Amino acid sequence: MTLEQIKAAVKAGKTVHWVNEGYRVIKGKGRDNWLVVFDDNDHCIGLTWQDGKTMNGKENEFFIAGTRTQAEIERLAKARMP
Repeated sequence: MTLEQIKAAVKAGKTVHWVNEGYRVIKGKGRDNWLVVFDDNDHCIGLTWQDGKTMNGKENEFFIAGTRTQAEIERLAKARMP
């Protein structure tokens, strides 16, 4: 998903995940404050770097809840492991 697609989906009330369903994209407080939150401990990082354009993840790692199979989620998670 592109940055614009992610923001539009969240604004439309859809749940957007990053890599697996434990990470969720939310709109933070402020005009352009977008975050990726890990639900188990509420740790978060910015959706983008400070430039507001470079995402903290690859476009193909973001997905709308219910649109990926468990096998795809597991494959993405393994691909991120060192």
